[in-house]
Amino acid sequence: MPHFPVAPSCTVTTIVPALPAAPLKNRLFCMVYEGMLLFGVLFISGWLFSTLLQQRHALVLRHAQQAWQFIVLGAYFGWFWTHGGQTLAMKTWRVRVVANDGTALRWPRALLRYVLAWLWFIPGLLAAWLLDARGWMLMLLPALNVALWAAAARLRADRQFLHDLLAGTRLVLAPAAKDPQAKAAQS
Repeated sequence: MPHFPVAPSCTVTTIVPALPAAPLKNRLFCMVYEGMLLFGVLFISGWLFSTLLQQRHALVLRHAQQAWQFIVLGAYFGWFWTHGGQTLAMKTWRVRVVANDGTALRWPRALLRYVLAWLWFIPGLLAAWLLDARGWMLMLLPALNVALWAAAARLRADRQFLHDLLAGTRLVLAPAAKDPQAKAAQS
């Protein structure tokens, strides 16, 4: 068996190109579009849950269904974020999620980002529940939570949201898709 000399250990430095942060406008429009798309995802998963478990009343198994929907959403976002960094809404608005070093997300970081993103809603909903909010206060407290969370991005120079800071991720502007007609004309 031939003996090959072992190369001395060396460090490889990777230079990551600076990716521009996605504009706040793109990110907020992306969230609105994502909400419309998630209606279908949640509808189908809720229908499957109700059908398979023979749920006859909305309050029966309510907490189990909420846990199921939370898992479905986590799988949805986790899959897209770890496979290209974009959901359909993110592709439309040219937004991509990457790790702080510009690399693609792996499942642990994607799931951490997903859980931390719930901070957009949970504190406001918790405050409404603790204060036994009724009427307009039931909507005002969660809406105030969302507004404050979005405004917190203005405190940072790169305009990244707080859950991205905590998860070690960034939302960047993805390059524009190539025009197939322009590509064919070049050939």
